[in-house]
Amino acid sequence: MFREVLEEAKEWARILHCSYVSDLNAIIESGNIGDLIRVSEALHEKKIANIADHIANGIADNRLILIAGPSSSGKTSFAQRLKVQLMVMGLRPVSVSIDNYFVNRLDTPKLPDGNYDFESIDAVDTELFNEQLWSLLNGEKVLTPIYDFKKGIREFDFGTEVQIGMDQPIIVEGIHGLNEKLTSAIPRGNKFKIYVSALNQLNMDENTRISTSRVRLLRRIVRDYRTRGRSASSTILQWPNVRAGEEKYIFPYQDDADVMFNSALIYELGALKHFAMYMLAEIDPDNPTFEKGQELLAFCRNFKSIYDAKDIPSNSLIREFIGGSCFNVS
Repeated sequence: MFREVLEEAKEWARILHCSYVSDLNAIIESGNIGDLIRVSEALHEKKIANIADHIANGIADNRLILIAGPSSSGKTSFAQRLKVQLMVMGLRPVSVSIDNYFVNRLDTPKLPDGNYDFESIDAVDTELFNEQLWSLLNGEKVLTPIYDFKKGIREFDFGTEVQIGMDQPIIVEGIHGLNEKLTSAIPRGNKFKIYVSALNQLNMDENTRISTSRVRLLRRIVRDYRTRGRSASSTILQWPNVRAGEEKYIFPYQDDADVMFNSALIYELGALKHFAMYMLAEIDPDNPTFEKGQELLAFCRNFKSIYDAKDIPSNSLIREFIGGSCFNVS
């Protein structure tokens, strides 16, 4: 599945005459980037609509939709756009947040260094999660919890009573979505699993591919700086732990997905550069991440900037990172 999606992305790059960084730069300089953006976004919309069609046509067996993918792959925006497309099909999807099923802070597993391992599946109360999913799918009313992250405890006092009908599939988005342990009480035949990744289709030249993880790191730097007040150096410093978590909790389960969605946009590095350059330039020479920051700066300098984002729609997945999204994806 991975190879097929990557080959398809490369073919679309060829069709759009934008296989290399030099091609993208020429399009930006010519003033025709708006056309490339619109075609790229239309391709995303078509892919999401096709997934929604598949789910809707087999709704009896696709009541539980599970979405997973590595950091900064655009899972949250994808989930929101899929929800819209399912509504177009006459369904009334509901979202259930795994975050509300975290175990109490004191019960959270720890890493060897003593810090809490929030990315472990054991940080989630899978027993309660399965129990409530089973009840919901069987038409029962459930009081879902609310997790208070400041207190580090799960509460029901302010929870929400939920009851769903047959036309209401449940959408669950999170890093453990493809892990059967998360939803072990639900038969595999009643689950539709989606893996979201960002397989960049651009090449530096005929012999050099652009690293997918590097693009995701730039996405995360821009998003975290904008929405969480986190410096580029802080995000870079955390990245190795993020990657280690992906290797442990996400990548081993990707082959169990029913479908894979490629969230990469062929123009996105031109849009990300505009924001990333000054964030990376703030890293001091005595900072331990300075060398990595300089490496990323050198990489960004290969691209022309898309300064005017007016052609990037508000529902674009890249808006999750550069801002201006119509969805609550901060």
